[in-house]
Amino acid sequence: MKNLRSGMALIILFAIEPTHAQEMKKEPAAILEIGGAGNWDVKGGGSSYGPSLAIEMTPIEHWLEVEAGTTPLFSRGQTEWDFDLLFKKPFTLSNTVEFMVGIGPSWSHVVSNGRSSDSLGAEVALDFMLWPTKSRTFGRYLEPSYGRSFSAGNEQSVSVSVGLLIPIR
Repeated sequence: MKNLRSGMALIILFAIEPTHAQEMKKEPAAILEIGGAGNWDVKGGGSSYGPSLAIEMTPIEHWLEVEAGTTPLFSRGQTEWDFDLLFKKPFTLSNTVEFMVGIGPSWSHVVSNGRSSDSLGAEVALDFMLWPTKSRTFGRYLEPSYGRSFSAGNEQSVSVSVGLLIPIR
């Protein structure tokens, strides 16, 4: 009788396990962010706009997400290429809403009036991810950020990026 109970317990355990594994969501290998961005100089220097592209990966689930992105920004007589590497702490607010706080280094390459300059800086960002379905086949994001340059003049800017999230599985 004892062997029968042990055998039944094993059968039930193995019967339940596949169902549990199917319910678990498979985390994507990366998330592609495609959108547009606006950038405003805090000291009143003007604004610029352009497309944005980033890829985000999760090396430590629920603790760390890493985002590498680039944005070419265009304004009158000037083109600026911004590159950033943000380290983010994710917070899951619901099955369809995530929020992240991130910080990291940035690099800007500016071409203005035939001259170019490069500068290093730092960026702080808030990232809101909205997934319309629990399956997370696509989503939307809103990412306001603040950046500060370490070069002469210590330029400061506020940016907003919005767009689509595309999971790469």
